[in-house]
Amino acid sequence: MNKNKLSSKLYPLVKTVATAAVLPVLFIYIMIAKPDYKLMNALGHVVVPVAQVIGNIITWPIRAVADAFDGIVQVSVLKAENQELRARLDAANINKNLCDIAIAENKKLSRELDLVLAQPRDTIIADVIHDDSVLGHNTYIINRGQNDGVMAGMVVTTTDMMMAGVVMDSANNFARVRALTDSDTNIAVRVIGSDVYGFMTGNGSKYPTLGFFSNPNFQPTAGVKLVSSNISGVLPAGLMVGEMIDETDVKIANPNEFSRVMVLKFDTPQNEYR
Repeated sequence: MNKNKLSSKLYPLVKTVATAAVLPVLFIYIMIAKPDYKLMNALGHVVVPVAQVIGNIITWPIRAVADAFDGIVQVSVLKAENQELRARLDAANINKNLCDIAIAENKKLSRELDLVLAQPRDTIIADVIHDDSVLGHNTYIINRGQNDGVMAGMVVTTTDMMMAGVVMDSANNFARVRALTDSDTNIAVRVIGSDVYGFMTGNGSKYPTLGFFSNPNFQPTAGVKLVSSNISGVLPAGLMVGEMIDETDVKIANPNEFSRVMVLKFDTPQNEYR
């Protein structure tokens, strides 16, 4: 670039800066030496804006440093707030885990309560001596009868308290039990831990079917556990009946899966079951 051109551009800039620097000095001189208020007022309209511009230029580095410091302070504050929020989030996650544990324990206790309500006052141990399954009718004979206190309508369970049938009739030393798979079986059940009721019906196959839910919005799924209900007035409430394996079929205790059973005596009167 031509030096003459460069100097020609710098000269007006230097001149302007020098003039701007002289004006405040001239203004101060007039105020002290020759206080002409009209002139001072006229110069004030020029000097004050120029002084502001010069002041802004001079103080720019200071303001830049101050802005940078404010930014550092804000970043520090944000970091502190972030740490506090993380601590609160961790505490919230801990509380959520505790709530999940409490919910799981509550469900477990509800299931246990359902079973506790069904505890009998006495039991009679019996062996299965004959299994009769023909044309959809599934019954079996046990070696205990009226002489042992076994009466029609009493509930029969496996040794681990799974419902296994109901006594149809009894003689002195034996009794006939209708299995849950019998086509004439139709018992009231309840979804464990809820107020949803239904009826389980035997069909002669390995798996009875479940239908007619009291809550039409209930969707049965695999794993749903069922207990007996006393809404029919025949069975005591709270005996474990089985577990659903799909939307309709129920896995129950089949007579060919056990050789020893328990006949339960409940405080509630049993109706004749024929």
